[in-house]
Formats: sequence, C-alpha cells, structure tokens
Amino acid sequence: MTEPHSPTVRGRKLASELRRLRKDVDLAVEEAAAQLGWSRFKVSRIEKAQTKPTVADLRAMLDLYGVDNANHAALIELHKNSWRRGWWTDYSDVFRGSYVALEDDAATIEEWSPQLIPGLLQTDDYARAVIRASLPGDEAVVQRRVQARSARRTLLGRTDRIAPTFIAIIDESALRRPIGGPEVMRSQLRALLDAARRPNVSLRVLPYAAGAHPGLDGPFIILSFPEQLAPDVAYVETKGGDIYAESAADVRRFRVDFGNISAAALTPEESMEFIAAVIKE
Repeated sequence: MTEPHSPTVRGRKLASELRRLRKDVDLAVEEAAAQLGWSRFKVSRIEKAQTKPTVADLRAMLDLYGVDNANHAALIELHKNSWRRGWWTDYSDVFRGSYVALEDDAATIEEWSPQLIPGLLQTDDYARAVIRASLPGDEAVVQRRVQARSARRTLLGRTDRIAPTFIAIIDESALRRPIGGPEVMRSQLRALLDAARRPNVSLRVLPYAAGAHPGLDGPFIILSFPEQLAPDVAYVETKGGDIYAESAADVRRFRVDFGNISAAALTPEESMEFIAAVIKE
C-alpha cells in the first residue's frame, strides 16, 4: 500500500541506497522482485521513495543484497523517521509536490527571486494579493492558500530543531512592484527588514544598475541538506510543473549563477539601506 505521508531526506537517501545495493550485486529490478516474492512495481516504488518499506521489507532486501552487519544496522537506523506526517500534509490540497518536504529538511536555502518577495518572507496581506491575482473570484481558496503560506513561513523561526539558513537575493523590481497597494507594500518591506535581522537570514538586493546578469532566465532555489544525507537540489517552479535538478553538474550550474548574481548584488547592509529608502519613497 502506498504510504500516505511524505518521505524525508532520510527516506530518499534510504531509497537511493537500496537502489545502489541492488545494482552492486548485479540484479535487475525484475530479478530482485522475483527472489523477494514481490512485484517489480513494489521494488521500483521503494527505490523511488514512493512507498515506505516496512522493517521486514527492508531486512529482506538487505539480506538479499548481502549487506554486512554494520551497514545493515546503519540502514535500519536510517529507516527510522524516514517517512513522517509533516505539517504540510494538512495542506495537501495546496502543496501537491514534494518541494515543501524537501525545504523542511534543508540546512540551507538559497533563493533568487526576480519578480516577487520570496514566499518564506511574504506577509499575509502581500501573499493574499499575489494569490488572488492568479485565482480571482475564489476567496475561500485564496484564504486557504494564505494560511498554508503562513504555516510554511514559520520554518525560519522554528525552535523544535535547528532552523535553516536562508539566503535570498531579491531583484529591485520585486521591491517596487506595488502588489496590494502602497500600505501592503510598506508593511511587506518593513517585514523584510525585520526578517533580515534574524541570525539565520541573509537578504541581498540586486539593483537595476547591475544590468544584464545570469538570473534573467527566472527564479530558482538551491536546497542543501545536513549530514551528507542527500546531494544538493536546484528547484524551479513553472506553470507547466516543478523542475528538480539533482545531478551534480546541473546543480553546479545553478550555484555558479547564484554566485554571479550574488557578486552583482548589494551587501546585506547596503540592501537594508536600499529597502529603507524604498519604504520612504
């Protein structure tokens, strides 16, 4: 049966390890499934982190692949809490992809935002205006999405475990676009200044004066994870669906672009002065 909750980074790490172990013993998915007495779909779904294996399933796979005692114990430990009911499951009608679960596990989040204030830094009124623009006439759905975004925003101030480091570069146009009207924007810009004072938040502004830069293609986010549990992931949200770049080469290209955008941006101190000046305007 498909596990109704979401795989954490540990769940994805476990899935990739099981796939690697099967290949190490030169077994095809169909061969492994036959020896385990399962369908090939079950093996495939476990290896893609689409289904949570039971402890018995995991032990059977590790025994088949001839895993030694030390690695056997380590993978059983990795299995613990590898799937969980995250807060976002209460908003399954809003968050349909896996991004929010990945974001929740990230140690560092780096975001380039050329058009809007990043979602993690949006006030409720600003978020409401943005969401309403894409969903006109459906206030119940708009309010539901605002609530979900507000819940997501608590990530940066959580106390139950270490909050991620958030590094955001925001284009000047996002600061000047009058979403929701002057008062909504003033409140939003003040909220940015408050957020930038958090020890785990670094906020940079890319001014118009920077001219052409590598971020002209659009927004993107790079997620880095703790304990070397998973490789970095670059994420791009599009109208046609979410894109996850997971290969080292692809992520490296995003990271080079982010570094070049960062080099052209104002310093955090200059950025706060810039935002304060926009508020006065």
